[in-house]
Amino acid sequence: LREEGYEVRGVHMRNWDIPCAGTCGADAFADVRRVGEFLGIPVEEVRFTEVFRERVLAPVLDAYRKGFTPNPDVLCNRELKFGLLLEYVLACGAGFLATGHYARILPHPRRAGALALYKGVDETKDQSYFLYALAPHVLPFLRFPLGTWRKREVRALARSVGLPTAEKPDSVGLCFVGREEDMRPFLRAFLPEAPGEIRDVDDGELLGMHDGVHFYTHGQRKGLRLGGRGRRKRGPWYVAAKDVERRILYVAQGREHPSLFAVGLEAEGAVWTAGEIPSPGTRLAARTRYRQREAEVVVLAADETRVHLRFAAPQWAVTPGQALVLYKGEMVVGGATIVRVERPFFADRPFGRIV
Repeated sequence: LREEGYEVRGVHMRNWDIPCAGTCGADAFADVRRVGEFLGIPVEEVRFTEVFRERVLAPVLDAYRKGFTPNPDVLCNRELKFGLLLEYVLACGAGFLATGHYARILPHPRRAGALALYKGVDETKDQSYFLYALAPHVLPFLRFPLGTWRKREVRALARSVGLPTAEKPDSVGLCFVGREEDMRPFLRAFLPEAPGEIRDVDDGELLGMHDGVHFYTHGQRKGLRLGGRGRRKRGPWYVAAKDVERRILYVAQGREHPSLFAVGLEAEGAVWTAGEIPSPGTRLAARTRYRQREAEVVVLAADETRVHLRFAAPQWAVTPGQALVLYKGEMVVGGATIVRVERPFFADRPFGRIV
């Protein structure tokens, strides 16, 4: 941006005060200052810690209590980065907010004068999944300069100019936690243990005990401590469903167990990023988790807030609370939060209310 003639200012969000391995804490700003000094641009820090707790952490914890597995990054992008931070920089007189997301903003293919969100060129780093909640009216005020770059090219440029952070490891996981495997210890600081039974989804056999269904997610294999358990030996155990009220964690043996597959879903809190609500019968591509291969879907119904769809082929471990993001080619059509998953295995069986 600077080389293109823009006047550039750096701004860093402080969303989290507790030491962590993520990018929201105090240590991250030290690198921001180093880069600012190297490039000769002013940098500052804005603190959103209280708002982060209200608008991101509180809803995330509430979702876990209900047995869902939420996506904090989507919330943080919507509420803070492209909400409060965007308002702040515009109020300071900036023309737009630029971030390092691997995504693109291009002219809309069907709406004259409008913009649309597209995948980043680097498929291994594409972050459009986390950006679906950007409303159409926000797009004109954003720039994603890395959207047309591949990560290796960014690294090479950083090295060539001697950027102090050229060799800094990629930021992964959640901004306020770090690695995904650190999420469970993090949750323990906020959610009490609620022990319950682990049962075989096929015959109800009691296999063990857990310390809270909210600490587990659909398709999870690690951490169940069920090696050698069960009457049948069909491979490792996976989380298949959660009965939150009765505190029962249902598990299935073998990755191909039918209880792990969904044929459809319903999602709510929809944001139609491309400014168009798909009509019934529309065929699109969908992701129900980050880095997942896209699946073909047919829209059964959609309106301003909800979407109901059917998969062309059953999908593995579709998880309530996660983001559903819909694509038409490279363009993001929109997305929503998954609230109900259609799994034929449970249709005619005497289960309670499961998630």
